[in-house]
Amino acid sequence: QVQLVEPGGGLVQPGGPLRLLCTASATFFPIYRMGWYRQAPGKQRVLAARITRNGDTDYADTIKGRFTISRDNAKNTVYLQMNSLKPENTAVYSCNVGCLGDDYWGQGTQVTVSS
Repeated sequence: QVQLVEPGGGLVQPGGPLRLLCTASATFFPIYRMGWYRQAPGKQRVLAARITRNGDTDYADTIKGRFTISRDNAKNTVYLQMNSLKPENTAVYSCNVGCLGDDYWGQGTQVTVSS
């Protein structure tokens, strides 16, 4: 059973940066896909960004150029560097990991962009 830990999140002012990270433990097989999904208040959860083990990335159009996803395979950790944050980026961000065809989710972390 893969377990995901997501420290981070919090309150940040508009225009500011924030970095999220998620570490997977109890993994006995290589993790193929790691990513972040976001759920804004009153809306469905949608993809923010994801990255394969080989480093191929995919971003939602609304965050391209401002957010960067990366991963450290040796540490089973995925990062989401968020820059130039906007109030509309306020959401619960959840880590997602794909391993041997199964999906695993973190508990989610709140990111609030407000002055």
